[in-house]
Amino acid sequence: MKFIDILRDHLDAFNQAYDGKITTSMRHAINAMLSCRVHTQRASHWVCQGCTHTADFPLSCGHRSCPQCQYNTTADWLAKQQAKLLSVDYFMVTFTLPYELRVVAKYQPEALYPAMFSVAASVLKDFALNSPKLAGDIGFTGVLHTHSRRRDLHPHIHFIIPAGSFNKTQQHWKKNKGKYLFNAFNLAKVWRARLLEQLAKLNLKLPTSLPKKWVVDCQHMGKGLPALQYLSRYLYRGVLPDKSIKSDVDGLVSFEYKDSQTQSTKVRTLPATEFLWLILQHVLPKGLRRVRDYGLLRGNAKKLRLQIQLMLAVAGAVFPIIPEIKRRLATRRCPCCQQPMHFMGIVKRLTNLIP
Repeated sequence: MKFIDILRDHLDAFNQAYDGKITTSMRHAINAMLSCRVHTQRASHWVCQGCTHTADFPLSCGHRSCPQCQYNTTADWLAKQQAKLLSVDYFMVTFTLPYELRVVAKYQPEALYPAMFSVAASVLKDFALNSPKLAGDIGFTGVLHTHSRRRDLHPHIHFIIPAGSFNKTQQHWKKNKGKYLFNAFNLAKVWRARLLEQLAKLNLKLPTSLPKKWVVDCQHMGKGLPALQYLSRYLYRGVLPDKSIKSDVDGLVSFEYKDSQTQSTKVRTLPATEFLWLILQHVLPKGLRRVRDYGLLRGNAKKLRLQIQLMLAVAGAVFPIIPEIKRRLATRRCPCCQQPMHFMGIVKRLTNLIP
């Protein structure tokens, strides 16, 4: 059961049910997914190694919301992040947008999501500078997730943070000891005040009633690799993998999800049009980055990271051997002799492409 098949089968009903609510970004995502590996201007050209058979296959759409695409993009991101790992403990800090502001996320994501990133990053940097245990510059990676496990709109940003800071003046790495980093309640207070101030500067229309207490979670994660792997799941391949979709029967679509409270697997069933809206509402506007690096983990801080890694090694830190992430190469079998076919390159689209 594939999301694209459900989209194709129920597209007309979806367009009719949500006419006027479908954004330009959603339209681009829909058109890309419907043409994925079917209607493309270019094709991959393959030649059989055992006989003379050749074949052209349409290309993937490459859209970041397409569940069929972007496997290698995710693998490349994870490999780059693994190269930045430090031999220290890590924390995950999650800034959650309150329910009352989700309407702003729905209609003005271009303004809200960058504001969430910039404000949350400023809060973390200031808390690190003012912390007696750190009192220096930190690095962190933030990933925007717009959904809950039930795939409802639930914008929040996960930040993974190495437990330590770098003092530029002293050229010294200061390790954070213990399983405590920042006070989550204090983080939430500052997060609320600064984000509301920023949204007011952007002239965004806000609800009249907002909760006084917001939610920020700060958890000790141990090593950084499991956190990276968790964050990578929904980066570039849509919000619901095809393997989670269980059925599309009589206009009702069922999919599995893991309950956040009980950790048990549950099934949610919706009319097909509502299911499509549930998933497509998470398509981000074009150009809006879902993942961002800050401080010691930013792209142009490689020299400084190597310096810190050397300091940790001299201090006796043991760097774990991380298995290399290998790109999954495309393979095809010849329909005539079942021998492996060899990829020859990309060619202009020919007629009678094999879907």
